[in-house]
Amino acid sequence: MKPPSEPARKVIPISPIASDGSSQGEIVSLYEAQKKIYPRSISGVFARWRWGMVFLTQLVFYGLPWFEWGQRQMVLFDLGARRFYIFGLVLYPQDFIYLTGLLIISALSLFLFTAVAGRLWCGFACPQTVYTEMFMWIEHKIEGDRSARLRLDNGPWTFEKVRKKFFKQVIWIAVALWTGFTFVGYFVPIRELGAELLVMQGGWQIFWVLFYGFATYGNAGYMREQVCKYMCPYARFQSAMFDKDTLIVSYDVERGEPRGPRNKNIDHKAKGLGDCIDCTLCVQVCPVGIDIRKGLQYECIGCGLCVDACNTVMDKMHYPKGLIRFSTQNGVAQRWSQSQILRRVLRPRVLIYSAVLVALCVGMMASLVTRTPLKVDVVRDRAALSRIVAGGKLENIYRLQIMNATEGPQRYRIGARGLEGLEVASDAEVEIGAAESRWVAVRLQIPYGSAPSGSHVVQFDVQALGGAAHVTEKSVFLVPR
Repeated sequence: MKPPSEPARKVIPISPIASDGSSQGEIVSLYEAQKKIYPRSISGVFARWRWGMVFLTQLVFYGLPWFEWGQRQMVLFDLGARRFYIFGLVLYPQDFIYLTGLLIISALSLFLFTAVAGRLWCGFACPQTVYTEMFMWIEHKIEGDRSARLRLDNGPWTFEKVRKKFFKQVIWIAVALWTGFTFVGYFVPIRELGAELLVMQGGWQIFWVLFYGFATYGNAGYMREQVCKYMCPYARFQSAMFDKDTLIVSYDVERGEPRGPRNKNIDHKAKGLGDCIDCTLCVQVCPVGIDIRKGLQYECIGCGLCVDACNTVMDKMHYPKGLIRFSTQNGVAQRWSQSQILRRVLRPRVLIYSAVLVALCVGMMASLVTRTPLKVDVVRDRAALSRIVAGGKLENIYRLQIMNATEGPQRYRIGARGLEGLEVASDAEVEIGAAESRWVAVRLQIPYGSAPSGSHVVQFDVQALGGAAHVTEKSVFLVPR
């Protein structure tokens, strides 16, 4: 008897029928251990495109933090100073609307690209795909091709195996740490970050470099396709954005089946065979380890490597290319030409996505171009809401946060209006340094008795001297009973 505190475990017995007709008891595990995938290297159009995207994305990612714009880093999200520098733009938290617009544009772009051509982002530009490709290339260069890696992993531990594994880990860790360092360099000036790390200063910076380095090392070195299959939500809801006119990696069942090995000199049609020779090369090159001949599967990232592999085999067999190709379900089923497929790609949902996306992009660009490089926030001084000062004046005190969103120092004039006799009793001009924010105390006064008791709306006018920047902000002037 098990103690009451221990829950009972239910075991499901499975009794398959053996070859001799007898029943054999067997326990089937509900969980399967991960099987490491050993992708074969392949050359072709899509393989070159993938490596082109690797070079392009990493050239931008690793190189951008080192470029300067004037006397500062070209792209820097300075969280400590609460300022974002993007080329010639200086953005403040008050410009959060632009981040919102960017996220909406990114989401619509994902919808559009998925509706047109499936998971192109996953196959060619996703960071998980890019870094996995880089780490597998390092593994291939050190441990050898697919068959060599299989022999090495399945063989005993020798000095040669230890040497290769150790050297691979060293390179992986170096790439991962440099990736973490570069990522943090977008939030902390990268030259200052490098100087701090050399003398082991900056505890939080070191933590985040190690954190993102570890994430890169684990995801690209070990988890790889598991991230795409089980952790990424995109794989789960992509079916909601697909339809039968979406370009996807497709296997032509009618042309390929029945599959089977054969000599390339025989007439396979006379023997009732399709064009697929069942070489499984399309499976061996797949980075997520699926068989595309079983149809569309959510694990497919649309990288097109199986297309390159199959076209290579078709060339050797002197068969037409395109047994596996980018096509649509309608195109394969109805044997459409490429032009017919492309015409159906421009369907209503794609046109709507495109129109909305273009409108948002134009609107956001117009807003950035016409954006006033000046931000002003008004806060009343709660320590002295209203008071009578010398000269028979009634005074309210305010604090203005003036943010200079330009690359040079600016001088601003502060004015106020909204009540009879309203005047600025403090300094009416203030100078703000380049890309700086400053709190300024402002005193407004009116003749005592010139306005009835209560709160009255007033407006602050902040004008850049020698420039067109002008901002108006509202507040209230309190007149006591």
